Amino acid sequence: MAKTLKRSAAFAALARALATGSRKGPSLGARLAALPRMIRATARGEYDGGLRLALMAAATAYVVSPVDLVPEIPLAIFGLADDAVMVTWLAGAVLAETERFLEWETRRSQVIPGRVVP
Repeated sequence: MAKTLKRSAAFAALARALATGSRKGPSLGARLAALPRMIRATARGEYDGGLRLALMAAATAYVVSPVDLVPEIPLAIFGLADDAVMVTWLAGAVLAETERFLEWETRRSQVIPGRVVP
């Protein structure tokens, strides 16, 4: 029962993050479509998201990796809870960073080379 409760709380937090992100900003589809552009802009040094992308990649690797800091089998509740927390953090980080990137893209498209825009 406790395991189900912890999982449902983590997924409820994830659902809230997705719903809040889609109501206050770009759609989830626009955010996901922005990920490859964000990675390319970061790799080229145009966008300053390198550390945040590295943290998101590390979180993704942690969740999908069979090697886990808190193993699921002997420590069932804690083993699943750390993955749920990581997935929830990752979802929030992706939402926040893609929104930041899309705002950066918008500001960048409004700049006229050779002119100072107030």
